[in-house]
Amino acid sequence: MKPQAGVSRSSITPTKPVELTGWGYYLKRFWLDVHDSLNATAIVIENAETLLAIVSVDLMVISSDFTQQIRAGVSQETSIPAANILVTATHTHNAPASGGLLGVGEVDPDYEEWAADQAIVATVNAWKSREPVSLSIATTEVADLTFNRTRLAGPIDPTLTTLQIQRGDDSTLAFVVGFQGHPTITTNLRPSSISRDVPGELCDHLERVFPGSTAIYLQGACGDVNFHHFYGDSEASASIPARSLCFAVIESLLKRDSLDASQIAAHSEIVQLPTRRWTLEEIQHDRREAEQRLNDRDLSGWKETIGRVMTTRPHEMIARHGGDEWKAVAAMCRFNVEWTDRMLVDYETRHEWLETEIQAMRMGEFGIIGNSSEFFTSLALEIRERVHLPHVMLACYSNGRIGYLPDAYDVERKTYAAYQSPKYCNQFPFTAESGPVMVAAMSDLLNSL
Repeated sequence: MKPQAGVSRSSITPTKPVELTGWGYYLKRFWLDVHDSLNATAIVIENAETLLAIVSVDLMVISSDFTQQIRAGVSQETSIPAANILVTATHTHNAPASGGLLGVGEVDPDYEEWAADQAIVATVNAWKSREPVSLSIATTEVADLTFNRTRLAGPIDPTLTTLQIQRGDDSTLAFVVGFQGHPTITTNLRPSSISRDVPGELCDHLERVFPGSTAIYLQGACGDVNFHHFYGDSEASASIPARSLCFAVIESLLKRDSLDASQIAAHSEIVQLPTRRWTLEEIQHDRREAEQRLNDRDLSGWKETIGRVMTTRPHEMIARHGGDEWKAVAAMCRFNVEWTDRMLVDYETRHEWLETEIQAMRMGEFGIIGNSSEFFTSLALEIRERVHLPHVMLACYSNGRIGYLPDAYDVERKTYAAYQSPKYCNQFPFTAESGPVMVAAMSDLLNSL
């Protein structure tokens, strides 16, 4: 059987005021205008034995409940097995989220429900529109757009991988593009605008170059990697990353490899990641400082205490609160009161591990491997070394959200990713062993297909 594929898109741009997620504590960052629309885009691919779907949503993060709602809705109306549906977020910070992150943008339940329904519509329509196709894959490197924000000259993953799906007349039906880079350029320029940021702009470019095509973006391991800050300095510089990636995709497709569509498979499993229980002193320390500062309106030395832990750039937190230093500090203190309240509810009875889903898909010599974290680069590079395929795309922010999954370097230093992220996810912090456990599980799962 010749492979078949279908693609469809639904808008998930909110029509009422909802908060955009990420960028600071208790900002009440409700959107004011739409710079470019948010989408749920689905691609369905099948051969004689396997049917799978990739659903990309332009949200900051997604919850496991959101994923299960989409999977259940799609499976009720199609023949796609729920376990073969990958739901992934592009991680734009100019969009709402599904699944709450304490203090960095309230979730609107009505919007969340509607966005999931729109993703179901897109996936069902993609399934209904299947047609004969051919599959090809290209991988290249783009090394000059990003930097590691956690350590000087730290690792980045320059891999840019593109799956091209072509109709019988050789026109392009769809692209799946995977790259690594925190999408916060628009956030710096237009913090109150709805936008897909670099992932959306790249898709727009490809769709203009290849009329009749639809592109989706899978976000890679960008937990510790940003696009260079200067791209957010002006409208002109902001357009450089997406245009550069588009040129690199087009050039790489000149040397693309055909994929054997007789080999299509998908599988997911639950992995147990080790965590460590917060100490009571850690919890009480955050609460004592928060209550003391709130009671005394104390600004002394905050950048070296809560500012060092809760944000990587304390001076920017003041700017995001309208230049009001006390407002910024009070917001961080409020967060510490609220996270300790939540944690103490089941602090003594909670397991010292975290269960989370990983998912793998394979099409010939091309594999996709996904997890629910803001994955760190050194871990992603180790997966690339361990997986026995020439073309691999990481799909982070997929099927749920477990916050940052840092490597041992950051865990040992108790950085923002290692020490603060678990608080707004209401989790115990990861350990130096958490990353290697995830790497082994993801590598083994993809190699087993």
